[in-house]
Amino acid sequence: MTHYGTVFIDAGFSEIVLPILWETDTWIQRSGSEIQNQLWNFKDKGDREVTLIPEATAMIQQMYEQNWKKSLPKPIKLFYVTRCYRYERPQEGRYREFTQFGVEILGPGDYEQEAKNLLTLCLNSSNVEYEFDENVKRGLSYYSCDGFEARCDILGAQKQIAGGGTYPQGCRWAIGVDRLLLASEKQMAR
Repeated sequence: MTHYGTVFIDAGFSEIVLPILWETDTWIQRSGSEIQNQLWNFKDKGDREVTLIPEATAMIQQMYEQNWKKSLPKPIKLFYVTRCYRYERPQEGRYREFTQFGVEILGPGDYEQEAKNLLTLCLNSSNVEYEFDENVKRGLSYYSCDGFEARCDILGAQKQIAGGGTYPQGCRWAIGVDRLLLASEKQMAR
């Protein structure tokens, strides 16, 4: 997915490199019970509760509110490639450690259509057969309305390869790189 970096930079996005550890309260306050039950959290040497990041948006929302909201011109357009961690029961397409390629567009305004267009551009260039659903309930509590997702039926039960939606600070999506690669392998094997 890193070859998309140039495309996104040319479109006015900046790459953000995210830390692997972050304060646990961020996910407790922002993400909802589905993610909270999957956290890898522990105390660090300073006796602080920290978590291996399960996804990026809750952390980016916090950075926006605490640092960027008043100091940076809007919209703020970011992309990232990061490792994420969830306490899952490992199975094909569902891993405890996985890679996300994501986009965040932050600030006042309606960026959902732009986000959807960028997602379909990425997925179409991957040559993976997928279905796009523009009206789904997302499992993260920070979404302010129904979201959208892309699915590959060839993956069976774990068929979601990308998802996103609008939240109070902006709009986002992320591609599960591991699942996208698995879908590509399965399609080529047919």
